[in-house]
Amino acid sequence: MRSDLIYHNPTIGRLTLNEVVKEIIKFINEDINKKYQIIVGSDSEGQGKIELVNAIVVHRLGRGGRYFWRKIYKEKIYTLREKIYEEVNFSISVALEILKFFEKYKETLAKCEVEVHVDIGEGGETKEMIKEIVGMVKGYGLEVKTKPEAYAATKVADHHL
Repeated sequence: MRSDLIYHNPTIGRLTLNEVVKEIIKFINEDINKKYQIIVGSDSEGQGKIELVNAIVVHRLGRGGRYFWRKIYKEKIYTLREKIYEEVNFSISVALEILKFFEKYKETLAKCEVEVHVDIGEGGETKEMIKEIVGMVKGYGLEVKTKPEAYAATKVADHHL
């Protein structure tokens, strides 16, 4: 199995995306009466060849959570705009893949909100991209958070760069 297709969890170790979804379902089923968020965010660093980390967080509202992360490398990424688009496209594709896996678990998914966290905000160079990036994510039917609320991208994914 290709190493760039493997997610990591600090407790469990290496998992495929299918196994990640099974772990999320297991976590939700441990306390089915709570509300949950499934959050996908990405962050990157470098220029030319970038290191791109994707994080999947399942948050039991008010009661903790679990996270999973995966790292890939992309080449020929030179501008901040290109990096942001790579991060957002990575997060969207993973969120849609998770939703596809969840189709057979409609009752479990009903307990969840699915969000994409993007590493852009009002305070930096990315502020002019907010409308287009938020619109892009919402165009896929997904909820979106930007900085400072985008912790899956700015804290979890960033931690593994």
